[in-house]
Amino acid sequence: MKLPLLMSRLSLTLWLTFALTLATTAQTLPATAQTDSSSGYAQVGPLKMYYEIHGKGYPLVLIHGGGSTIGTSFGHVIAVFAQDHMVIAVELQAHGHTKDIERPLSFQQDADDVAALLGQLHITQADFYGFSNGGQTAMMIGIRHPSIVRKLVIASAFFKRSATYDWFWPGLDHATLDMMPKYLRDAYLDITHDSTGLRKMFNRDATRMKNFHDFPDADVKAVQAPVLLIIGDQDIIKPEYSVALSRELPHARLIILPGRHGEYLEGSGSLPRCAAEMVEGFLNGQ
Repeated sequence: MKLPLLMSRLSLTLWLTFALTLATTAQTLPATAQTDSSSGYAQVGPLKMYYEIHGKGYPLVLIHGGGSTIGTSFGHVIAVFAQDHMVIAVELQAHGHTKDIERPLSFQQDADDVAALLGQLHITQADFYGFSNGGQTAMMIGIRHPSIVRKLVIASAFFKRSATYDWFWPGLDHATLDMMPKYLRDAYLDITHDSTGLRKMFNRDATRMKNFHDFPDADVKAVQAPVLLIIGDQDIIKPEYSVALSRELPHARLIILPGRHGEYLEGSGSLPRCAAEMVEGFLNGQ
């Protein structure tokens, strides 16, 4: 693909090239008022990790996409899940309220951080919903900490470099902070007021994706928890990859929804709520 066309795609998909968050809106998503809500920090090793708790019921852990916050990834759907679950929403290293520390980002470390947080909250088992990079973290939790996982929802995440379209990986070499959607930049700055931290987060997420290595097939196929895979029909992930993955996992189902990367979470209209209700059906055994 010629560079001008590639850059055109990058401009349209913006932060898409990092397998991070894309939305059809260009504004910060509104926070939804919750009852039975609290927030705080947990000291997880050297990391002071931010989390929120909404609602009551069986625990559901929400893991945001790269470059995102709890609000930008899940602001439209937390209220849906909080009706029947104790929603535990986290912000990972260098994202949102959780400040960066001097160590590289990795899905393995993020998984260990989330597992350690749940230990501090005395949560012995939970469901996990990870979007984009958060989906890769959720799968890593299933691999590294299977005893704490009941069910996994993996949304717009991949585990092989070949899962994406040909333009995806070359696009990483040309992506810049300016391509990050304004509402994501604004959400980070509204929390931190730290433009240097924003650029550092961007660079860390970019480096992690440039250095992405396939998850070992044996590790992924060994995940015994029921898994719901979700992608958009215009996602960065090839549908055939997700279909194949749904057949390789021991207990998996697949939903392909209309829209681009994350539109079923962050887009306008009724789609986010409809998608959330489908997830609820899976979590509740329907």
